[in-house]
Formats: sequence, C-alpha cells, structure tokens
Amino acid sequence: MARPKIHRINLTDNEVKKLKSLLRKKDTSKTVRSRCQILLDLDESHGKILTHIQSAKSNGVCMATIQNVVCAYSNGGIENVITLKQSINSDNARRLADGRAEALIIELACGPVPEGHSRWTIRLLEEKLKVILETPVSREAIRRTLKKTNLDLTKTTTGAFLQKKMPIL
Repeated sequence: MARPKIHRINLTDNEVKKLKSLLRKKDTSKTVRSRCQILLDLDESHGKILTHIQSAKSNGVCMATIQNVVCAYSNGGIENVITLKQSINSDNARRLADGRAEALIIELACGPVPEGHSRWTIRLLEEKLKVILETPVSREAIRRTLKKTNLDLTKTTTGAFLQKKMPIL
C-alpha cells in the first residue's frame, strides 16, 4: 500500500496560465521549463494527474527533482519554483570582472611588480584587488581577463621575451 501524499498540488487558473506562458517563452531556461511542466503534470485540480514516477519519466528528471519541486511549491508557492537561486559557492554566482575591474587588472599586471617578487601572480593580483575594489573578483575572472587581453604573467617586464634570434638572410 502506497504512502499518502504529504504535499498536494492544486493550482489556480492564474497559476496555470502563468506556467503555460513560461513554457511558451523562448528565453525560459530548461530548468524552469521542467519545473513548470512537473507542476502542470502533478496538478490535481486541472486535467489528468500523473504520478511522480510518470512525471519523472515524461520530463526526463529523477525522483529527487520531482520531490524538490513539490516541496518548493508547498513551502513557497509558484514564485519559489520558477525563480532560480544560485549558490554563493558556485562558479557562476561569483562576480565576473566588469569593464572597470578589467582595466584595473590590466593596469596592475602591466605595472611594477611588488617588492620581494620577481613577477605578478594571479594570487598577488587577487590580494591587491581585494584592497582596491569594494567587491572581490575571483581568480578565474582575473585569469580570463589576462587571457582575453593576451597578457601573460610568466613573461618578464624587461622585454627579454621579445628578443628572438632571427635568421639573417
């Protein structure tokens, strides 16, 4: 005998319209689309009700995803389900360098090396930027900025890397 349902999904007409309009939009992310479809599948007040297993198979997600969507809806409503919250620790949530920060990174990397060091490192740049900028920039953002502008921290500032032995013709 199956356990009774703890969380029931009963969508209002406005909520159904909102979910269907989100499904039709082209700029809606895949995650939000699948969450909307799960809610529509499990809605008890409109149309045919699918079981959790049937909804998981039809949407191509696992049972944990179904449970998470159902719990999110019962705890916070439809807005809690359709908004994506990024973890503070995720790489995508970390602040990327904007134009001002990129200019500052380039300026520091091209400037004089700190005393006691032979060259700039990404960690040195990160420490220096923490002091200068009010919001920190990740090491990965610094690396991307330097790569995008073709700056290489391994090269010395004396210009010795530019002196190549050219064959005399």
